[in-house]
Amino acid sequence: MVSGAKIENVVVVGGGTAGWTAAAAIARLIGANLNVVLVESNAIGTVGVGESTIPPFRTMHRLLKVDEADFLAKVQGTIKLGISFENWRSVGHDYIHSFGFTGQGCWAAGFQHFWLKAKQLGFAEEFSRYAPELMAAKAGKFGLLQQDALSYAYHLDATAYAKVLRQQAEQDGVTRVEGKIIDVQQTESGDISEVVLESGQVVKGDLFIDCSGFVSLLMDKTLGTEFEDWTHWLPCDRAIAVQTEAVSEPIPYTRSIARESGWQWRIPLQTRVGNGLVYCSEFMSDDEARNTLLANIEGELITEPRVLRFRTGQRTQHWNRNCVALGLAAGFLEPLESTSIHLIQRGVIRLLQMFPYGGIVESDRTEFNRQMDAEFRFIRDFIIMHYHVTERTDSEFWRRCRNMDIPDDLKHRLDLFRDSGRVFEAEFDIFRENSWTQVMLGQGIEPQSYHPIVDMMGEQELRQFMQIQGQKVDRVLKQLPTHQEFIERYCPTSTA
Repeated sequence: MVSGAKIENVVVVGGGTAGWTAAAAIARLIGANLNVVLVESNAIGTVGVGESTIPPFRTMHRLLKVDEADFLAKVQGTIKLGISFENWRSVGHDYIHSFGFTGQGCWAAGFQHFWLKAKQLGFAEEFSRYAPELMAAKAGKFGLLQQDALSYAYHLDATAYAKVLRQQAEQDGVTRVEGKIIDVQQTESGDISEVVLESGQVVKGDLFIDCSGFVSLLMDKTLGTEFEDWTHWLPCDRAIAVQTEAVSEPIPYTRSIARESGWQWRIPLQTRVGNGLVYCSEFMSDDEARNTLLANIEGELITEPRVLRFRTGQRTQHWNRNCVALGLAAGFLEPLESTSIHLIQRGVIRLLQMFPYGGIVESDRTEFNRQMDAEFRFIRDFIIMHYHVTERTDSEFWRRCRNMDIPDDLKHRLDLFRDSGRVFEAEFDIFRENSWTQVMLGQGIEPQSYHPIVDMMGEQELRQFMQIQGQKVDRVLKQLPTHQEFIERYCPTSTA
């Protein structure tokens, strides 16, 4: 069933990364017969702390034909090969969840099965030894290789990134309207028809994209779309963020350091570092959080620490009537695995794939919501796993996380890996077999068995196979310059 008229006028409410990503993508990729307007107010700040990305981020840039070196220079960008998780399994323990693949598996079994048997026989090195991205991260190296190319993402200045997107969007015909929205008008059927600005200006549209952040002006305040709360699984509800001057060369990975009632991030840019502490207000006050963060940072403060309040969960509909919510307006998952910008981009791509040129089709809307819901839930479960699978009992926060009930799908995944070392990839799960394996091993799950196909290899053959896997990693590392050398040669920022 088609509802509404042909879509000609698209109104994006809110700027920031979400708004300008949507506007830039629509204008460049499908905008030939569309009028795209973005409404934002200089008086309303953006969250601006989404400074770490994952590899699919680069797919969007390829579609938008963004020049990588130019972009990285403008956003103080550095390379990200993974995330270091410190104190998560236990205080003093650390591991890296890296991009790419670890070792070589076969049609029936992932590499972890070969590694498990080799470990049992006493000649396997640490699992991390066989992951090129992980070993490059630890060595502080990176380069763009023709063969054996590494999987990578970026650290970036979120505010500068929004400016880059804005420039591109406006070049492609997007109209920016400055102003604060004071009223939203709806048709008799309930669709949104126009927004009214403080100046009296009226902006009419056929399709509205809500990028208004936590306020969720259209999706929540206007349409009253229900919110599904996940606080019982992810109890952290606040973050405090601050920027500091860099005191050393940037490392090619993000640091996530578990604290008494939450975790701290460190995101290295070319001349500064993004820092923050995600915490649960039930166990830690804002003053305690501030003191904890300031006691565990390096370099002079560039900004004053600011507290952000949030509620983990998602809208039960990401597309309701003629409105699509992106970013914080659609839901929030803490940035433990750097998925915030990814979810924005996935929402944009799905909208482009199902764009309702001839009017909104209910089946498209249903499918859009199904896919976004699934992706949010998979990321949710992956994040829950970090908290739940832990040996920490040193605070009430960690004891609660360790002992809490978890979603059935996650419990099944953990049981499956614990029993047999198996990981099956699911549709719309951004985290593939290597990610689940690295984190489950890193958090302390030891599989009880391996796939019997490994026994088709004799001990000597398996020993040779494992040596070859290690040699492949060594070959990659030998070709790489240091991360700092790469930055200086490829994309030095103008402010450096």
